[in-house]
Amino acid sequence: MRVLATAGHVDHGKSALVRALTGMEPDRYEEERRRGLTLDLGFVWTRLDALGDHLAFVDVPGHERFVPTMLAGVGPVPAVLFVVAADQGWQPQSGEHLAVLDALGVRHAVLAVTRSDLADPEPVRADAVERLADTSLGKVASVAVSAVTGTGLDELRTELARLAGELPAPDPDADVRLWLDRAFTVRGHGTVVTGTLGAGTLRVGDRLVTGDGSAVLRVRGLQSLHEDREAVSGVARVAVNVHGPGDTGLRRGQVLLSPDRWRATEVIDARIDGEPVAELPRQVTLHLGTAAVPVTVRPLGTDTARLTLARPLPLRIGDRAVLRAPGGGRPPRGVTVLDVRPPRLTRRGAARARAAELAALTGHPDPAAELRRRGLIRRADLTAMGVPAPAEPVTGDWLADPAHWAELRDRLSIEVERHARAHPLDPGLPTEAARRLLALPDRALVDALAETSPRLRADQGRLFASDNSRPALPPAVDAVRQDLDRTPFRAPEAGRLAELGLDHRTLAAAVSAGALLRIADGIVLLPGADAEAAAVLRALPQPFTLSEARRALDTTRRVAVPLLEFLDAQGHTERVDDQRRRCRSGPGSGGGRESNPFFHPIVTCGDAENRDNTARFDDAGCQ
Repeated sequence: MRVLATAGHVDHGKSALVRALTGMEPDRYEEERRRGLTLDLGFVWTRLDALGDHLAFVDVPGHERFVPTMLAGVGPVPAVLFVVAADQGWQPQSGEHLAVLDALGVRHAVLAVTRSDLADPEPVRADAVERLADTSLGKVASVAVSAVTGTGLDELRTELARLAGELPAPDPDADVRLWLDRAFTVRGHGTVVTGTLGAGTLRVGDRLVTGDGSAVLRVRGLQSLHEDREAVSGVARVAVNVHGPGDTGLRRGQVLLSPDRWRATEVIDARIDGEPVAELPRQVTLHLGTAAVPVTVRPLGTDTARLTLARPLPLRIGDRAVLRAPGGGRPPRGVTVLDVRPPRLTRRGAARARAAELAALTGHPDPAAELRRRGLIRRADLTAMGVPAPAEPVTGDWLADPAHWAELRDRLSIEVERHARAHPLDPGLPTEAARRLLALPDRALVDALAETSPRLRADQGRLFASDNSRPALPPAVDAVRQDLDRTPFRAPEAGRLAELGLDHRTLAAAVSAGALLRIADGIVLLPGADAEAAAVLRALPQPFTLSEARRALDTTRRVAVPLLEFLDAQGHTERVDDQRRRCRSGPGSGGGRESNPFFHPIVTCGDAENRDNTARFDDAGCQ
């Protein structure tokens, strides 16, 4: 199927012409037929043998009061049948309709000079052809016709078939964006909406989302040209029976979309045709598809502006629309969408810089350039803007400009090294802190950067320089460790810690780095001391008391009480009653300090069991 809209001045015979071509009545209301005046959109069709397919018409009103309705009719349609009457010639609404088509960038048309039985059509034809040639329509075929006598109808059908055959074939796999021109209720079926499907395919059972994302509707039935269909591909006139929450609130100007494929926006940057943008009123109406939305204009350059919409619309880069001042009086202005996710203009000079950037944009999606401008963007968001993904994601759904990605990797290495220098006891930069430092939107991006950097390694949610195998410990921590080497279960007193200058923060850093093991607040031992203590206690007669444990471990009550509670929590020991504990067997009962890189066991040179390993323990004095 191909779909055309009519265009032209009121009372120039548009409806009579399509009635003669199709044998169908385009005026749906009794008042329209009584007054001979089209008030609303009409829909008729015919089969053209030369085309081998159906040709449908959206018949629009020609009166100046109904220009918004005319815009709703031609907005989603790729071609027009432009009508001028031979006995009246070019009229004001002929000019306004042509200006609308030019603003929309319509490039396909046939000119019909009607009422050729009432006056010589040639002067009017020559004038109209010349006027159309100065617009986006260019030079068009023209036919003189009479809907009354039938003169020229066959020739017009031939030209319409030729035009329809030259229209570009839409993509049947494109994302659906169905602008609604009617919505009504059918008893026994519920809500039915109609519109011109420009591209993509609708199927019974499909899910569609409303333009504001407030509701998901199911397609219960489809009709095209009054025939039930299981699937319809654009371009086509369709009637869709939908069901779901909010379906009764649908009306002209709304839109149904493929789920998860579009992003509605309230702010766009656009190129505006015609006179300088500064001459536009601040408040105008944007016409796109069948929608008419008030917008606020902020001029940026001579022909570019930021438009703030009164309600969000699903727009993509390259979309064509029309700006029209309220009440008419000014020529409509064509709009080409350049950016549907523009940056905020908050700094001094930002608007001027943005105007310079927009001057280089054409409105044709450039995937590599779009990614370069944004640096990082989700693939789904880029696709929703109408831009194909230029590369594979760096992680998940994230796309990254190669140069920006390399810069981020270098910055991450610098931040990791800076953190290590500032926190020698805690050299690992937390992943979340790295995300904030680089202002990244997703922590997965930090992980991906680290994986691709030879200068970094990740370990348990922290990032380290690849050559940083062990944190450098200050002498005070080494002194504590030496004390504990001599008496493993006699944790240093508060006075000893103060004497060494070890405050709470430094101790916490040493614990985080694995240099010390925190048993309780102010109580630290060597890593692995818990497993060693469990081994000592396991050698006692079971169960044992706190005093027996304290003597076996050669420690004080200050340390023994929290140490036993720590062992309980680790699963090494358990209470029997208020006075006694016993050791448990199981996963929590094994291990030792040997598994920690900071552990150096105390050995003697005569210890036969360790003599073979003395070369590893230089600091024990065995050489």
